[in-house]
Amino acid sequence: QVQLVESGGGLVQAGGSLRLSCAASIRQFSIITMGWYRQAPGKQRELVTYIAGDGSTRYEDCAKGRFTISRDNAKKMVYLQMNSLKPEDSAVYYCNLYVRNASWGRGTQVTVSS
Repeated sequence: QVQLVESGGGLVQAGGSLRLSCAASIRQFSIITMGWYRQAPGKQRELVTYIAGDGSTRYEDCAKGRFTISRDNAKKMVYLQMNSLKPEDSAVYYCNLYVRNASWGRGTQVTVSS
């Protein structure tokens, strides 16, 4: 059974930074493409970025140039470094498998004040 636990969210002023972490209990984690998603109030959950097992990455427009995804396969961790945060980045952030989503974790709340 896949378990995903996100952490690292919080309240930050616009222009600030946060680093999110995701602990994933997944077999063969090192070959699984992992994504970060977010859901703002009243909006659908959206993909932010993903990282393949080999470290290759892709970013949605909302994240390009500001966010960096990384992973530690030995620790089964995925990270999201978020810089230059904007109020519109406020959302609950989740990690999940990219190709086929597993059960969602509780996420971690990110609130960016203007």
